[in-house]
Amino acid sequence: MTKILPPVPGEPRRPLGPRDPGDAWVEGERGKFWGRFGAAGVLVHDLSRGILLQHRATWSDHGGTWGLPGGALHEGEDAVSGALREAQEEAAVPPDHLHLLFTSIYDVGYWTYTTVALRVLRPFEAAITDPESIELSWIPVQEVEQKSLHPGFASSWPELRRRLTSA
Repeated sequence: MTKILPPVPGEPRRPLGPRDPGDAWVEGERGKFWGRFGAAGVLVHDLSRGILLQHRATWSDHGGTWGLPGGALHEGEDAVSGALREAQEEAAVPPDHLHLLFTSIYDVGYWTYTTVALRVLRPFEAAITDPESIELSWIPVQEVEQKSLHPGFASSWPELRRRLTSA
């Protein structure tokens, strides 16, 4: 059985902005996940600078780890649009500077996370544009696993890296 969990008083959450109906935990037999309608993030690859990683705010789930800009999808929003929206909101990632390479979906039956892999066509400077990041950094592909990665990203990185380098 899947259930939507109401916010817990005192639980860390996005501190600014209106709460979207998608901003909720979903819990089921395979665990608790953020995003009532699923979640998505961007794997942005610049051939000269590497992968854009987000050092996650300490108040967030697995705070202090490194991961991909992204977050909860809005109701009716497709994963690519949601990932690009979140990346623009969190890191000033301009969608018109990118080319879609592939998507990868992690599906537990009642919740999905879609990684949207993108190649940079025109360089840009990422910028922290909301309180969800401690820092943003371009990390060479071969150095990504040296960071303290969000567990979900850490488990998916080997396959994502293989697909990225063969794209």
